[in-house]
Amino acid sequence: MSPTIVSPDIEIDESGLTGGEHAKLFHVVLLDDDDHTYDYVIEMLQKLFLLSASSAFNHAVEVDATGRTVILTCELEPAEFARQQVHNYGADWRMPRSKGSMSAELEPAAG
Repeated sequence: MSPTIVSPDIEIDESGLTGGEHAKLFHVVLLDDDDHTYDYVIEMLQKLFLLSASSAFNHAVEVDATGRTVILTCELEPAEFARQQVHNYGADWRMPRSKGSMSAELEPAAG
């Protein structure tokens, strides 16, 4: 008598992923410019992403030193929302030449 092989049911969720797959992740990258202060960056990151003061400060230092910092890694839809939040935050009232928000971009996370 040969054994019976039973295939498990595979459920596919609304994203089209099966239980064993992972959604693609994206980095939200904050880009440096000369029109925003450290205080602005720290304030924005604390308000939008609920970062601690020290973590927000570390991101401010990194974006200033390297031109970019990854502020969040998540699935595409929340990453797009986070990028839009950065773009909507507004000008730095501390700097008269600041005319708008900082820039952010998305990039695929290595995986």
